[in-house]
Amino acid sequence: MKRKTVAFLFAFGALTMSSFAHAAEGPVRIGVLSEMTSILAAQQGPGDVVAVKMAVSDFGGKVLGRTVEVLSADPMSKPDLGALIARKWYDEDNVQVIVGGATSAIALAVQDISRAKGRVQLNTNVGTTELTGKRCSPTSAQWVFDTYALAKVATAEAQKDGKKSWYFIAPDYAFGHSMVKEATGFIDKSGSKVAGVSFYPSGSPDFSSFLLTAQGSKADILGMANSGEDLVNTVKQAYEFGNVAANQKLVALMAFLTNVKAAGAASTKGLTFAEAFYWDQNEKTREFSKRFAKLHNGAPPTSMQAGAYSATLHYLRAVEAAGTLDAVKVMEKMRELPVNDFMTDNAKLREDGSLLRDMYILRVKDPEKVKGEWDLLDVIGKVSGADAFRPLSESECPYIKK
Repeated sequence: MKRKTVAFLFAFGALTMSSFAHAAEGPVRIGVLSEMTSILAAQQGPGDVVAVKMAVSDFGGKVLGRTVEVLSADPMSKPDLGALIARKWYDEDNVQVIVGGATSAIALAVQDISRAKGRVQLNTNVGTTELTGKRCSPTSAQWVFDTYALAKVATAEAQKDGKKSWYFIAPDYAFGHSMVKEATGFIDKSGSKVAGVSFYPSGSPDFSSFLLTAQGSKADILGMANSGEDLVNTVKQAYEFGNVAANQKLVALMAFLTNVKAAGAASTKGLTFAEAFYWDQNEKTREFSKRFAKLHNGAPPTSMQAGAYSATLHYLRAVEAAGTLDAVKVMEKMRELPVNDFMTDNAKLREDGSLLRDMYILRVKDPEKVKGEWDLLDVIGKVSGADAFRPLSESECPYIKK
């Protein structure tokens, strides 16, 4: 281990011990930081809170003999507000762990605070690889996906039919830039090319100019590096403005069940994308999803919401096993214990914070084959976590062993 690593962990451990020394033996608090009202609300938001509360209940409602409480807040897509919420939770409410992350920019801002305060952060709904790269933390994890894994799996699948050139439409913030960067790397390695990229302000309702530019590029594939309502609008307008008629293949680099539902089966027919979970995969996923839907207006969970449950449950197991709330010791135990639950089979949490879980390739069903409101997708492939995520040897995390 490098000297700077030893020094960092020593200082971090001292900070963590001091931060808990004054804490009253009151409830153990979990903070859920999630977009409750923005374009991302359906795929995370209130569903994240439902999932975390389910995990607490399934664990028994207590850890180390103390009641577990769940707080939640909406940062409204604003990094400064997310940072303010995190500071209040840590300094005034004695929150021990933050689950969610909301957006990549918010998660990065909060992760810097979590590192300084000596608290655990479990990023379950954000994708930027900076969270496990240059700005990684010894007490944080990226639980469900990252832009590297999504881009690697999605681009490989999209090019199986011989299509070679891409045009990207992406939001102009950390996630969008990270996604395009990762996807471009895989496309270049495959011998294909990127014909162009349009970055847009998040929340834009009109994608016509970007879609027409993409059509004019003559690219084989239109890569949509966005999510939420932005993705829904992009897909719908790609039909309206003729991209599909011009034989451009639509590929979502990150999509969720809720996006497909909102866009409609007719507009998304045949769309493929990478995912960490689908509610109808097997008996375990169906059983959990049935319980979740009863508490969430009849809707099954997205991978983000399922991941919020998974991360919370594993955290509580690690706290119990470690016998302490000390962030460093809890994270050591989280890395030591294999992750097993309804969506995860023997995944390992790596020292850079990446959870090496299996990723799946999903395809939207033909409308005539849909048998129910949420029966929208087929699982057509699987990629192991070891193959999907960035090799540790390529990690830019400054605290890992080299």
